[in-house]
Amino acid sequence: MIPPKVTGALAALPRPVCAYVYDREVLRRTAAEVRAALPAGALLLYAVKANGHPQVVAALAEVVDGLEVASGGELALATQAGAATIAFGGPAKTDTELAAAVSTGTLVHAESLLELRRLAAVAGGRPVRVALRVNRPGAGLSGSHAMTGVPTPFGIEEAALGEAVALVRGLPALRLVGFHLHAVSNNLDAAAHAAYVADALDWALATARRLGVDLSYVNVGGGFGVDYTGNARFDLAALRAGLAGIALPEGVTLAFEPGRYLAAPAGWYAAEVLDLKRTHGRWFAVLRGGTHHFRLPAAWGYSHPATVLARDAWPYPFERPEVRDAVVDVTGELCTPRDVLARDLPVDRLRVGDVLVFGNTGGYGWDISHHDFLRHPYPSIAVI
Repeated sequence: MIPPKVTGALAALPRPVCAYVYDREVLRRTAAEVRAALPAGALLLYAVKANGHPQVVAALAEVVDGLEVASGGELALATQAGAATIAFGGPAKTDTELAAAVSTGTLVHAESLLELRRLAAVAGGRPVRVALRVNRPGAGLSGSHAMTGVPTPFGIEEAALGEAVALVRGLPALRLVGFHLHAVSNNLDAAAHAAYVADALDWALATARRLGVDLSYVNVGGGFGVDYTGNARFDLAALRAGLAGIALPEGVTLAFEPGRYLAAPAGWYAAEVLDLKRTHGRWFAVLRGGTHHFRLPAAWGYSHPATVLARDAWPYPFERPEVRDAVVDVTGELCTPRDVLARDLPVDRLRVGDVLVFGNTGGYGWDISHHDFLRHPYPSIAVI
């Protein structure tokens, strides 16, 4: 079902239709639902990498506690949005980016000992809050991407934490406030996620005691999942139940930084059918659009569901191509056979000139796609 607000926004766009539509009301509602599932006093940050459109960032900045960024460009966005709290992660921060973090009072999630030394050097004596990102062994969560517990460029090995803490103590500008423990992306098991959060908090408290860290901040990352092809849901009620027993010591803030979960349901990608053709026994719907706008299906190897939005106008004097009661492969305008958004999509009726609308595309849609391949025009973006 395509919401009427979305169909209205698409109707106002020039043809052939190719657009993203983002709904601020959905952004706000989803953020409120997530907040209600978290322990009292928890910090809710939005991970800007999921969708950095300025109006999306601004809408979420009004209803979450802050923003998590991973580049100087995202830091500028967060600053412009007036975020109350900004946390800066990522494994390859430049000196310019670190200096910007210092000047804006941003909390830095430090990824290595060298980064700590560089951060102190650019700080020039100005105080900066730091949390150590830790690559702990065995996060125990399933998901699309493991960030820790396996060899990755993210964070500091647990065995090196003593050295890292000692280094910070010798760098007067740096104030160590705690740990950053983001472990996985796109996990759908909310009960397991709650158990991970409890374990991460216990680990942080024990490690702080062992190393003599005055702990005030534990960031357990994001990773709340979205099922693009089925009916599975990251169950916020199960998350809330699993987190209900968590008791935070006085003065310790527990932070969460979801991105995909907050942004995905607020977005729709729409592309007009430019051609219908049958090749070697298969029907193909060729779109004004494709994986250069919405890369996730090709990158993850799945078929993204779509809904037909019928358009009755037909400007040509010849017969309008259509298929009925068929399955079609949905492809884009790129000169590669990998430009596929869906395979075996069932349609009751599909005509050239109709629009296919893909839901759940507000997170990791436009932002991760290879926009300039073949230099097609960008999609329109409507924020409603």
